[in-house]
Amino acid sequence: MINELLNMNGYGLYVWSAFSFTLFSFGSLYIVTRIQFVKEQTKFVKKFGSLDTNKAAQARTQRINQEILSGASNI
Repeated sequence: MINELLNMNGYGLYVWSAFSFTLFSFGSLYIVTRIQFVKEQTKFVKKFGSLDTNKAAQARTQRINQEILSGASNI
């Protein structure tokens, strides 16, 4: 039973290697993206500090920020 599942009528080597390559690729892409996100987040906090509600409300009223945020959801 288990051998039939792993073998898949002779296509098991292809299927399982493609599955493992895809899983490895997605995992490494997630890890690289997460590392870059944390780096950018720490750079942002170091440069600007955290935004309080007053600064965030003031930033939303500026024209350039409205153009940038027009495609984004509510922050």
